[in-house]
Order: sequence, then C-alpha cells, then structure tokens
Amino acid sequence: MKLTISGLKDTQAWEKAGIAVPSYDVSALTAATVSAPGWVHFGIGNIFRIFIGSIADDLIASGDMKHGITCVETFDFEVPEKIYQPFDNLALCVTLLGDGSSEKRVIGSLSEAIAAKKDDPAARARLNEIFKTPGLQMVSFTITEKGYALKNAAGEYFGFVKEDIENGPEKVSSAMALVTALLYERFKAGRAPLALVSMDNVSHNGEKLRDAVREIAGAWKENGFVNEDFIGYISDESVIAFPWTMIDKITPRPSESVASMLGELGVEDMDILITDKKTYIAPFVNAEKPQYLVVEDNFPGGRPPLEKAGVYMTDRDTVNACERMKVTVCLNPLHTALAPYGCVLGYTRFSDVMRDAEMLKLVNLVGPVEGMAVVKDPGILSPKDFIEECINVRFPNEYIPDTPQRIAVDTSQMVGIRFGETIKEYVKKDGSAKALKGIPLAIAGWLRYLLAVDDTGKPFELSPDPMNEELQTLLKDVRLGEPDTYNGQLKSVLANRNIFGSDLYEAGIGELIEQMFREEIAGIGAVRKTLQKYLG
Repeated sequence: MKLTISGLKDTQAWEKAGIAVPSYDVSALTAATVSAPGWVHFGIGNIFRIFIGSIADDLIASGDMKHGITCVETFDFEVPEKIYQPFDNLALCVTLLGDGSSEKRVIGSLSEAIAAKKDDPAARARLNEIFKTPGLQMVSFTITEKGYALKNAAGEYFGFVKEDIENGPEKVSSAMALVTALLYERFKAGRAPLALVSMDNVSHNGEKLRDAVREIAGAWKENGFVNEDFIGYISDESVIAFPWTMIDKITPRPSESVASMLGELGVEDMDILITDKKTYIAPFVNAEKPQYLVVEDNFPGGRPPLEKAGVYMTDRDTVNACERMKVTVCLNPLHTALAPYGCVLGYTRFSDVMRDAEMLKLVNLVGPVEGMAVVKDPGILSPKDFIEECINVRFPNEYIPDTPQRIAVDTSQMVGIRFGETIKEYVKKDGSAKALKGIPLAIAGWLRYLLAVDDTGKPFELSPDPMNEELQTLLKDVRLGEPDTYNGQLKSVLANRNIFGSDLYEAGIGELIEQMFREEIAGIGAVRKTLQKYLG
C-alpha cells in the first residue's frame, strides 16, 4: 500500500490493515482549497499534522468545512519537499494507546504545501495570492517559541531579522517578517479581516505573535516601506485579531517500532527522516490520544466550527487560566521535575521514570500537593482531573516513545514559569516559599544534572540548552564525591530573577536548594539517597 491519493483507491487493503482513510474526495478538496483558501498554517511538523490536521479532517468529513489547510514551512524546507509532496500531502496518524494497541488513520486535510524560501518568487507569489483572498479566515502557527523571537539576549535584532527590516516586505526570510509582509498584501488588496492564531506551547502566545508582527511593521514604517494606515490596520483587533490559545498533546519523534509495525501491515516507504536541520519526521506521526486545544473566540472574518471537533472556544481570561494551570502546575512542571532526574538516574524512556518510586513521590508532591494549593480553576477544565490524567494515564504510557532527554531540552528557559510562578504564589500567600520541599528538590536535581555525570559516576551528554555552557562553567570546579568543592558557585544562579522569576533566597528556599545540591554530589548513589531523605 502506498500513501498516495492513487494508493488510497485500494480501500480493501487499507481496511484490512485497520487504517481508516478519508471518506471524502481528497483531490476535489485540494482543488477547492487552492481556488478558495480559508485556513493557512505555518510550521507543518508533527504536532500540526496529527492534531491540527486531524481537527480539520474531522470537520471536512462531517461536512462542516469545505476546504483543507494551506501548509507553509519557513524553517525546514526538507519537510514539504520530502514528507508532503511525495505522499500527495497525506499523513498517516497513529495514536498510541496505553494497552499497546493503536488507532490509525490517513488524513487528507493538508491540501497544499508551500516551502516559503526567500529566493523562490513562485512560492512568494502564491502566498501573496492566498493572503489577498477575502475569504481567508484564519492563519495558525506551530513554529515554536523561537519562531516569534526577533532579538538575542543582548536585546539586538538577530542578523536575519535585521536584514528583513532593512530589505522591506518584498524579500524576507523570517516567519514573522513574512507574515507581516503578507498582511501588507492583504491590506493593499482591500483590508479584509483575519485571525492570526498561535497554537504554540507558549505563555500568552497571541500576544507574542501580535508584538512581533507590530514590531516588524513599525520598523518598516520608520524605513519608509509601509504607511501609518497599515499600522492602524494590524493594530485594530476588530479587524486583525491575535487570539490566545492553550495547546497540549504529547507528540514525540516518530518511532522506529511504529515504522516497523506499519511496514508489517503493508504500508510502503515509512522511513524516518532526520533532516539537515535535525527535524525528526516521517510520512506518519505517532502521539498519545489525550489532547486539548483552548482558543479565544475572536475571529473577525469568521471561522470553521472548531468546537465540533473538540476545540474549547472561550474568552481570553479562560484561555489564560487554562494555560497557567497546565504550564505552572498540572503538566509542564511535572515534566521539568522528572526529566533531569531521569537522566541522572540513567533512564532513557520517560514511562520508566514514572515507575521509579522516588520519582512518583516527587511528581505527586510537586503537582497535586504544592502546585494544586495555588492553582486557579479555569472552569472549563478541571485541574484535579487534568493532573491525575497526566500522572496516572499519560506519563506512564510505555507505548509513547518519549525520553527524559527530550523533555530536558532548554530547561533553563522554562524553570521560571514552570516553578517560578508557584514560588511567587507561596511568597504572596505566606510571605515566603519555605513550605515547599518538592519544587526545591526539583531545582536541585536540575542543577545536579548540569554536572553531566549520572548517579553511578558515568558521564552523559546534556540535552541542548542555551545556558549549558555558562552554567557548566560556573560548576567546573565542582566534583562528584567531593561536596566541599561546592562553595557557593550557584548563588548567582539561584538569585537570578531572569531565570526563576524571583530571587530564591528572598523567597526563602535558596539555602535549602544549595543544601540539597551538596547532598546530591556527595558520591555515587547520593542522588538516590537525597531523594529518599527528603521524600520519606
């Protein structure tokens, strides 16, 4: 069986393999989308295909949406060229269930794939045409937090952004400059309304998208490329809206075991590709079943009935409460507490971390006890039910090929929101955070992880993080088995408001974290002993 439009015609073979195929005419849908695009998406990797693409697929199958999604890639051009185009823009979605079974379906909603290369005038002309279409209702994004960043840590524009600002709308390379340039085309073509919807796992994602677009536009105005009327157009959220969202679905890299399973079922060419830009992608996507998408219902030009496909449509305050619930208490802090320890304790599967007695105690202390005491209930989702599903169903799913090493990526960029907000709530409530024990232990575990030596004394490779070099330099003289080599090297880190959102000494837990760290470097097995001591 081939994952192509012609290959889908052998419906009996797909049915025998237990793989559902589109009930609609994919070719006709593609033609309708090309002629009258209604939904564009930037960032067309794994979570987009299996989550956002499946939402669209459901709406198309039920007759509630008459067009597919126009898929645009601005970063890794091998994705559309090697994963979309050879497979007629079809995707094979595999949902991995906790009992070892799986649900498999082919989606046909990804109707057009465009590699938005700076030096490809045909691609740019097609995007201009799409954005001039009055019936275009929404542009969504899963480009990661880095996709919205315009400046480096020193507050200076990245080189490619500086070039985009200097060159103007006609020749751009970054995602934010391209979107701004396409909005300018829409402005010149009649000022039709539009919703730009970030679906990235980023706090206040709509605000970050809005600010980036407006900053690019403001710089172009100063350089004479656009006028004040265009600034007014993108600044009026009754015309150009930037809804906030909360998204959640664990979507790990494509699994070799899933590729093998599909091959055994008779599906051809399911090889996993690692691109030059280190994107792990395949013609299939594997993910867990639970998924949540909460969207602020602000679409000036109309929208598909997303709620019919399980999307929570609500107001901005509720989106913000859902996001804070997930990112500061119910999911992300649990990941960040467990992943560094998982690496130090020698685990390579996240589900195995969840079977470790101390890790289970830690996660239940950080979330259901410490975090839950200060979480705000958003109303549409239950924090208690959400966190119980994470701990008891989602994280222990051994068929999800996730790793603590993947989850530990960029930890320094995340501890401020994932732990810092709860710490601040305790300070606000009690005057200090001294009542906390699990969160300080989690922070100590991350700092111990930075030594890049596991609990048996063996070295391991740290996951990528922009602060690895700086933090490891601070700890260069600290040695496992010699706790006296620690003499306050972490004080500047623990007092750094940019990392944690507050000074942890002022919060009353800085000294405790240092003590825990000292105990964890006492020797072989010291991490395990420290966990047992503080977790009882």
